[in-house]
Amino acid sequence: METIEEAVARYTEDFALFDNANDKLEYIFDLGKKHTTLPEELKNDDTFIVGCASPAWLVGECKDGRLILRGEGTSEMAKGMITLLMDIFGNKTAKEILAFDPQELNKMGIVELLSPVRQQSLQSFLEKVYSYAKKCSENG
Repeated sequence: METIEEAVARYTEDFALFDNANDKLEYIFDLGKKHTTLPEELKNDDTFIVGCASPAWLVGECKDGRLILRGEGTSEMAKGMITLLMDIFGNKTAKEILAFDPQELNKMGIVELLSPVRQQSLQSFLEKVYSYAKKCSENG
């Protein structure tokens, strides 16, 4: 099973293939085409990502010691970023997530392409992931 670091390295290599910011952003939009949706009953105050530029939700469930993530975003950028981040953090142990420094995501070469508002959205998403991981680790 791929580690968070290996997933980040894989995306870093992918993004390095593109010459300019627009191509990298297009790649993120393409990832969003694999985006899943959540049932309406899971879109609530508990799963809403506060601080995200466009409405987005993230559900985190602890299963066999791993954090299972499901999410939905409403904009093309949110869909792409959620898909990317769920791939990186989903199905990982709480311990692995909590030990990972989110600053390492900067190595991918895309964070700086995000507007300040979208960087705040990324921060909000990460806070949600880490809060789910904390709950997961506390509950065994």
